[in-house]
Amino acid sequence: MELNRHQIRELAFQTLFAMNTNKQTDRQDFFNVLTRGKYGEQEPEYLNQLIDGVTNNKSVIDSMISKYLVSGWSIERIAKTDLIILEIAIYEMKFVDDLPLKVSINEALELTKKFSDDKSRKFVNGILSHVLEELVK
Repeated sequence: MELNRHQIRELAFQTLFAMNTNKQTDRQDFFNVLTRGKYGEQEPEYLNQLIDGVTNNKSVIDSMISKYLVSGWSIERIAKTDLIILEIAIYEMKFVDDLPLKVSINEALELTKKFSDDKSRKFVNGILSHVLEELVK
């Protein structure tokens, strides 16, 4: 059995959240705990791509998010769940070539349904709509 990209995005979200909360999180161990070994010991390549991509491009991604925050808001004020969902989606939109931009937005909204609330879904959708406009120019 193999993980699909939706499942990989969920794992990427959970892993990035854990890494944000505890800097000593071991990605491989965390993957094994989350999947209970159902998918083997090796992390899927796309999972590594998402985690490394978000981590290595965090400043670029966060500056894109910051551009669309209302006055008086900063990255630090965004709920960590919402920020990580935004970072994954924007990483995909900006750096993953074989994926339609709207798929990344839809997947981000699915993550907010599962890990956040309706207010967050609207916030994430608003930011990603602005990023979409920026990227298609």
